[in-house]
Amino acid sequence: MGWSFTVSGSTETIDADSSREAAARGETTPISIVGCCRFAGRIAALLALLSVMVPLHYVWRTFAYGSPIPMLFLRWAAWIIGARVSTIGTPLRRDVFFVSNHVSWVDILALAGASGTAFVAKYELSTVPVIGWLCRLNRTVFVQRENRMGVADQINQLREALADNWSVTVFPEGTTTDGQSLLPFKTSMMSVLEPPPPGVLVQPVVMDYGAFGEWIGWIGDESGVNNAKRLLARAGTFEIRIHFLEPFSPEEFPGRKAIGARARAAIEAALLTTLGKPLREFRHDVLPVRYHSPKESDVPPLE
Repeated sequence: MGWSFTVSGSTETIDADSSREAAARGETTPISIVGCCRFAGRIAALLALLSVMVPLHYVWRTFAYGSPIPMLFLRWAAWIIGARVSTIGTPLRRDVFFVSNHVSWVDILALAGASGTAFVAKYELSTVPVIGWLCRLNRTVFVQRENRMGVADQINQLREALADNWSVTVFPEGTTTDGQSLLPFKTSMMSVLEPPPPGVLVQPVVMDYGAFGEWIGWIGDESGVNNAKRLLARAGTFEIRIHFLEPFSPEEFPGRKAIGARARAAIEAALLTTLGKPLREFRHDVLPVRYHSPKESDVPPLE
């Protein structure tokens, strides 16, 4: 099966399955000369945008604390890399704790651009050039889920971000997937809701890339640099639909695990509707969330 993208009347065919699987094995995936030109063009556009927006951000901060510039930058950065973002439902603007599935680092650009939220994200993202720095500007809390000794400090950072930015997003799967799966939720970062701050609601969110999630997903042993390179070099645009689901009060649930279960059930139901088919087992090991992919011997034969 292949993906076709049309650019200026020409058609470029990418073998999505082989490219994605090679990347997931940790292989460096090749880029064509035209792809290198696209990559360079998008990087140049991002740097140009950066050169304008960063000074504006610091000028704004001279006169007022809450700056809208990171949200605007991330929104336009998502557009530059090819994302065409639409929202379904109404995001709460303050006193909200978003809980979302996770497909790509592009989630951060799209979701922050649509709502202005701060994030809890995996530590590896902080090492991605430019992206990691931009996330820090937006008050992202980077976590190493295997570092149990640092959880208390991370929760304190999360409380500060929630109080300071009015909205915070967590990706409790603990990793990115392929958009066709939903992992068990790791709820340690939801300890900030034990007890919940006054007036704060939880709003589940679904990041929906459609079938393109298969290709864009940062999964397996692929490096963040290779994933970014694949994405910035590809042709055409892609759609992201952000579904903001019905919010609920965390005070109605006895603790973070129950809150996480309620949010996950809502996200799973919405994913089933958007995909129009059952979710599938995630095919890659995710040790920090104690998830092991099913072995071939465990998979029943096709009839």
